[in-house]
Amino acid sequence: MRTEPRSGCPINLGVEVLGDPWSAVVLRDMIFGDRRYFRELLSGSLEGIASNVLAARLRDLVAAGLLVREDAGRGHRARYSLTEAGIQTLPVLVALGTWGRAHRETAPELTVRQRLLEEGGPGLVAELMDELRAAHLGAPLPPATGPRASERLCAAYEAEVVRGPVDG
Repeated sequence: MRTEPRSGCPINLGVEVLGDPWSAVVLRDMIFGDRRYFRELLSGSLEGIASNVLAARLRDLVAAGLLVREDAGRGHRARYSLTEAGIQTLPVLVALGTWGRAHRETAPELTVRQRLLEEGGPGLVAELMDELRAAHLGAPLPPATGPRASERLCAAYEAEVVRGPVDG
């Protein structure tokens, strides 16, 4: 990872951290798959990330301040957690997914969460960010009046996988 940015342009600075496809995929898997250990990220990757690439991306994301690595004692696995900056990538990932859904052919079972996030708008994204803050930063969860955002996303995904794609 570069130590000095190419320029101070906000878009350049964001792309230097998030522009690598594997970095966005690692963040996606942590946010939506609750994968926080190296092996979980490696074995759960739909895209088949190589172990050396994953190790490099995790180092880069820690260095960029999007993740923290919680050192484990001897014989234990290190766990990664999102920082506030990492949690705040969620709206960026949602925007990227919105573009991908509109302009690329997608798999219905892999699109259901994206569609739900688009339909739920900023409120659903904010709710999910609160859940991530609780899980990764230990922040208290605001009271819920119904199922949590993550529960709704998970239920929608499971319903799509069980039901299968629906045309229309």
